[in-house]
Amino acid sequence: MPGEDSAEAGFTRDMMVHHAQAVQMAEIVRNKTESEEIRTLASDIALTQQAQIGQMQGWLQVWGLPATGREPAMSWMGHPTEGRMPGMATPAEIDELQKASPEEADVRFLQLMIPHHQAALPMAEAVLERTDRLEVKRLAGSIVASQQAEIQLMQGLLKRRGVSVEEGTHDGGPHGGE
Repeated sequence: MPGEDSAEAGFTRDMMVHHAQAVQMAEIVRNKTESEEIRTLASDIALTQQAQIGQMQGWLQVWGLPATGREPAMSWMGHPTEGRMPGMATPAEIDELQKASPEEADVRFLQLMIPHHQAALPMAEAVLERTDRLEVKRLAGSIVASQQAEIQLMQGLLKRRGVSVEEGTHDGGPHGGE
């Protein structure tokens, strides 16, 4: 069973927090957008990530571990992070998304969700290197596959709107690489 300070517990807790914000942003735009494509994408993200959160909550219960750990986020990866994890939108950005017109919200959603997804990939890849638990490998692998596909889709949706991914994104995008 993964213990308190295991990579599995750290990944699970951090990814639940990361996913929760993606669900929140997806629900905001799903209720606001006038674009069928954006509504479908936002619904897919909300449903998929909500289901994955449920799965991860279940693991922590089975492992007998609390939903939150004592260590800062991403400590299990060797990148302890105080405050927001990479890719996370600020409270001001979430507020902006809520107040935006439908067209503005579509663009802001894509600009926020692309770096959000990009930042989830190193977390999923890190746990794949550190775990031998099949259920964790399966979920992390499916996060990598679905989020890479969604990143490409979202980049295409932005391009069609004539906007670059970088325009107006926060603090220079994801904090990548080793």
